Amino acid sequence: MRRPFIVMLLCLLATLPMPAAAQQGRTSQILDRFENANRWRDHVMVVAHRGGWKENGIIRWAENSRAGMRYAIGLGVEMVELDVRMSSDGKYVVMHDNGLERTTDCTGEVFARTVAELKTCHLKVEGSGEVTDETVPTLAEMLEVTKGQVLVNIDNKLGPDHIAGMVAVARGLGMEGEVVLKENIFSAARLAAVEAAVADAGPGFRFMPIIADDAVEDPRFVETVTRTFAADMVEMVAWRGERRLLPSEGGALFSARMRAVAARGDWHLWVNTYPIVNLPSGFTGRGRGDELAVQAGFPEEVFGFWAERGATVIQTDEPKAAIEWLEQNGMRQPYGLTN
Repeated sequence: MRRPFIVMLLCLLATLPMPAAAQQGRTSQILDRFENANRWRDHVMVVAHRGGWKENGIIRWAENSRAGMRYAIGLGVEMVELDVRMSSDGKYVVMHDNGLERTTDCTGEVFARTVAELKTCHLKVEGSGEVTDETVPTLAEMLEVTKGQVLVNIDNKLGPDHIAGMVAVARGLGMEGEVVLKENIFSAARLAAVEAAVADAGPGFRFMPIIADDAVEDPRFVETVTRTFAADMVEMVAWRGERRLLPSEGGALFSARMRAVAARGDWHLWVNTYPIVNLPSGFTGRGRGDELAVQAGFPEEVFGFWAERGATVIQTDEPKAAIEWLEQNGMRQPYGLTN
């Protein structure tokens, strides 16, 4: 006798709207934290540098590869970073260097080859020299791997004039809301030039300013930049410089004043802990970088240090180590739960 009531109840439930998290992919939950920094300052997001390629100080995957990205996505990162250049026939391809020698089995310059020619170049694992089955990917191909799972931070190696073209690739896949473009901003003139380039790209994507402490220290300038773009986060590059001892503070970009500006603007402070190609170890993160966290075994002096100084986004070559330490120390909140 109760069956009709149960059927009616099920029919009623079926007409109710589903929670947003159930309707959409994981990116909707990531975007909520991305867009609401002040609500999520107890959660540190992790960005896999060059798509995810290292673990425990060892290069295990070809950088900017599908395999590396899938590994990073499986770890639970919020974002992967990709480096983008252009082929001779005007297509955007994913490659860090202008030259092909370090990361593929080809030689020469990326811009001197067509996409078809680059498709004959196989990615290799730097260090071991292992040649993989993957060839140089296009931007569109890499975005298809991440769609609905994580955000993509595009490191534009070509300059502001190419922002619109890269956004157009994402828009063609219905993914403009899942990509973040960025440019270094260090003066009022540069701000005006980048603002014009962002406007040319049209709506629907997210732009993130890069601010480096060798050029900018004034929180007022940073506030002007973030207001110009309605930025949700700022990539803060904290250089070590000539310091011989590890600093006890995060520098001008992670000062109390800068954190106050970030809170007023409701945006995230992003720090990089990965090493830079062709520079000695420890030049980013004021010496508190991935090598100290993983090879030296002091993650609290890196991930913990930056979290305590206001960073809510860490871009790293060691996403596994970062996520594990942050989770163990209560600095990441589970997805799928309300805050």
